[in-house]
Amino acid sequence: MSTKVNRRQKIRYRIRKKISGTASAPRLSVFRSNSDIYVQLIDDTNGTTLASASSRDKDIKAQQGTKSEKSVLVGKAVAVKAVALGITKCIFDRSGYLYHGRVKSVADGAREGGLQF
Repeated sequence: MSTKVNRRQKIRYRIRKKISGTASAPRLSVFRSNSDIYVQLIDDTNGTTLASASSRDKDIKAQQGTKSEKSVLVGKAVAVKAVALGITKCIFDRSGYLYHGRVKSVADGAREGGLQF
């Protein structure tokens, strides 16, 4: 009785066993709901969120376009915040989602904004 959510959770735990973020190279964690997408830069050694962005931010919500197009904007937004903090390297955490569609769009937007992973 493996539901979609349980399957994603198992994959997520498997990924998290292997990767963790530091202050110099934080983890870029993605959460995708049906309507929105949320991204955080997390320093796992201190357990703090360094920067975050989502498709619910006022400037991104005001934009017209598909969810994938907004995901690119979210990626760019978090990259701009990271560069302002002096962070250029990060570790991408897809959180059990397939690297496809909106998750890929966030990664592409973050790369365009100046993050390396």
